Amino acid sequence: MIDITAKLLNGSTFFASEDIECEITFSCPEFTENSENASSEEAQDNSDVSENLAWASAQIHCQCSINEKLILVDKIKKDAKPTIINSVTTFDPSSSDNGHAVLITKPKILFCDMKLSPGESKSFVYKENIPIHSPPSYLGQAVRYSYKITIGTQRVNSPIKLLKIPFRVLPLREEYIIREVPEATACNENHELACLNIPDLDLEKLKIESQPKETDLEIALQTLQNITARRSPNYYNITNQRGRVVRFCLFKNSYKLGEDIIGTFDFSNATVSCTQVSVTLQSEEYIAEEFKKGKTAVSLSSYNKHHEVVIGYLYTHLMLPIPFHITPDFSTDLVNLKWRLHFEFVTAVKPIEFPDENTMNWQAPSTVDIETMVWDLPVHIYPTTVPPNITPVVQNSIVI
Repeated sequence: MIDITAKLLNGSTFFASEDIECEITFSCPEFTENSENASSEEAQDNSDVSENLAWASAQIHCQCSINEKLILVDKIKKDAKPTIINSVTTFDPSSSDNGHAVLITKPKILFCDMKLSPGESKSFVYKENIPIHSPPSYLGQAVRYSYKITIGTQRVNSPIKLLKIPFRVLPLREEYIIREVPEATACNENHELACLNIPDLDLEKLKIESQPKETDLEIALQTLQNITARRSPNYYNITNQRGRVVRFCLFKNSYKLGEDIIGTFDFSNATVSCTQVSVTLQSEEYIAEEFKKGKTAVSLSSYNKHHEVVIGYLYTHLMLPIPFHITPDFSTDLVNLKWRLHFEFVTAVKPIEFPDENTMNWQAPSTVDIETMVWDLPVHIYPTTVPPNITPVVQNSIVI
């Protein structure tokens, strides 16, 4: 008997283009009295009580499962061509999963013909780079993308055993990786000759040049930080057929996972009485035209919601947290995911008369004729720019 345990070393959430590391440990437990009795016949024929494994390998695959009510299955099967970063092998870890593979990395051999004595264990580290063009992990209504590391191993003359470790991938567009080109220094011929005669060294310049260059991931994270940190307040005058309802201010349109969407409502100059306001963070899942089944244009999913009774208010504010577990904006050949704020305003058909400052007591109307208006405001959600390991460490094991 051999215990196989796999554990992700650097968290369980990764950016596309980032390296993932998984420690895989093969252990042969000590024989107990019961196990010795159970295998006494084998021990009589063979004094070697060690355990043997013929081979073990590991690889990453991304599986795509689709909703057959929304997407043309035959079209998917015809056009589906996974990004296979190796020649096809007989080891196909994704064959037992639902859907079809959209990414398969090259399998890496951990060992061949390994022998373990009772109480002995050996560990191997599997390291792989997630391609930057990989789709993100996503659980939508029409499409689902899920990632796994699959460890396969086999005894001689025995079936292959698989151990799967799920993990999460966040999208990272290639255009985020923008390297700054240093400006060319203008220097004429005489100046260049003069520079050669200067004995002093520019120590500061040498220090900068000796510093290690930023990785593509570091550059992309800095670009995302610049995008999401930029504040540009936008004001929206929201009206209906009866007049002005509210003036809404959103301080920026680009956010990252875990951030709060903050805005303000100004009812001071309203001509229509607003009684309630609700704001919902919604995702819009657009299916590509060539794969769309029927007339379904978009699938909506709602997440956090802000609701407030605002009758008589002059000012109030919006604070809507963005969950860590959602998927940021992304686009593949199959779907396009966007985000929006969905507003619902409950307004009075007739203006509500409120008391002046000298009135001590005021009785609110027992009934109010109301109507509801909706408004959608697009926003952009990007991956978090802090270390993305926001989910617990994943560990799994099997016994063979």
